[in-house]
Amino acid sequence: MPKDLISINDLSSGQITELLDLGRSLKAEIKAGKTRDTLSGKTLALVFEKPSLRTQATFEVGMHQLGGHTIFLGGANIQLGQRETVPDVARNLERWVHGIAARTFAHRTVTDLAKYAHVPVINALTDREHPCQALAWLMTVSEHRGDLRGSKLAFVGDGNNVAHSLMLLCAKMGISFVICCPPGFEPDKALVQEARALANETGSSIAVINDLSGTDAADFLYTDVWASMGQEAQRAERLKAFGSFQVDADVLSRASSDALVSHCLPAHRGEEITDDVLDGPHSVAFDEAENRLHIQKALLLTLMR
Repeated sequence: MPKDLISINDLSSGQITELLDLGRSLKAEIKAGKTRDTLSGKTLALVFEKPSLRTQATFEVGMHQLGGHTIFLGGANIQLGQRETVPDVARNLERWVHGIAARTFAHRTVTDLAKYAHVPVINALTDREHPCQALAWLMTVSEHRGDLRGSKLAFVGDGNNVAHSLMLLCAKMGISFVICCPPGFEPDKALVQEARALANETGSSIAVINDLSGTDAADFLYTDVWASMGQEAQRAERLKAFGSFQVDADVLSRASSDALVSHCLPAHRGEEITDDVLDGPHSVAFDEAENRLHIQKALLLTLMR
């Protein structure tokens, strides 16, 4: 395993499979009322520039269930890059804690933390990637469908951090990926090329289209908010641009009859997804939110023990 998890690209397909297996075992143990003390005496620093429900809660609960502790450092506390440089923050934290989970705006902030801290660093979300979310999705849909090779995921919405991580993950695991988005909101071109190179090796495909035809016969649908944190000033423009890219009953009807739908949450109900789909029988969004806990525990055990 790598020292850090900054990108899905840090993991091989075999390592992803190992994490999923460990996550399932940890989930089964918790359901059976069992806990571990493997990380007893160890502390994880949560360095968060952005607000959070799922990420903070799951890392804190996960460390507790593994016998460890967390210390929360919000943006106002340390003011990364303002009060002191990111390298200096990393050099300080590595003297006190055994791992860092960082949720930041700039991707470089997390890469710099990993560069200058000798303890493991986990990307808990940046503007470029959200690897923990993608791994939680994979764990969730594999629970429902088993072997996913040859299946198809259609992402409806912005080519954002979640789309990037899902695209790379699908390419590595032999799952075809298509993003349906308005012109001008496509995923990063360099990452698309990386994903296509990976997909060529696994027999899958990567497509970027500007209409909803990519949802036809999809095994899985995924969506996210149209304006992410930090894009509030673009909200009106984005609402207009994404108006026809809503995951509703019509879009669901285009997918496979047993398609599974997910969302990284929080959802703006009535915008990118309708209530009847998010709360309906095809939705696994809240299963995925639960699995954030278990797959992140697998990461913590793998990187910190």
